[in-house]
Amino acid sequence: MFEGLRTVLYPTPDLAQGKAWYASVFGVAPYFDEAFYVGFAVGGFELGLVPDATPGADGSVAYWGTPDCAAELARVLALGARLHKDVAEVGGGIKVAEVLDPFGNVLGLIENPHFDRAAVR
Repeated sequence: MFEGLRTVLYPTPDLAQGKAWYASVFGVAPYFDEAFYVGFAVGGFELGLVPDATPGADGSVAYWGTPDCAAELARVLALGARLHKDVAEVGGGIKVAEVLDPFGNVLGLIENPHFDRAAVR
């Protein structure tokens, strides 16, 4: 049985650039920082950057929760992301959007009014 999102890995050929970009996007410094892996703790989950894989928009998409998808999309675009899919309501008041990070990976944003935020604190 799945218990929820634990780790998302993004291929990042330039770890220094990736570390700086993701630190600015999520507002946290990495808790693990080595030449083979950089790990960030984000809201109870892990975002990992790996240097030895190929970035791209055709792989899996992890959606990171936000209380305001449109506002968060604007903020991340201002930090250098490129729009992949604009904000769209997908039913039940849930909104999603996707951007491409500086390496071409998809970063998903989700606003889900039904998600129990207290359960992950």
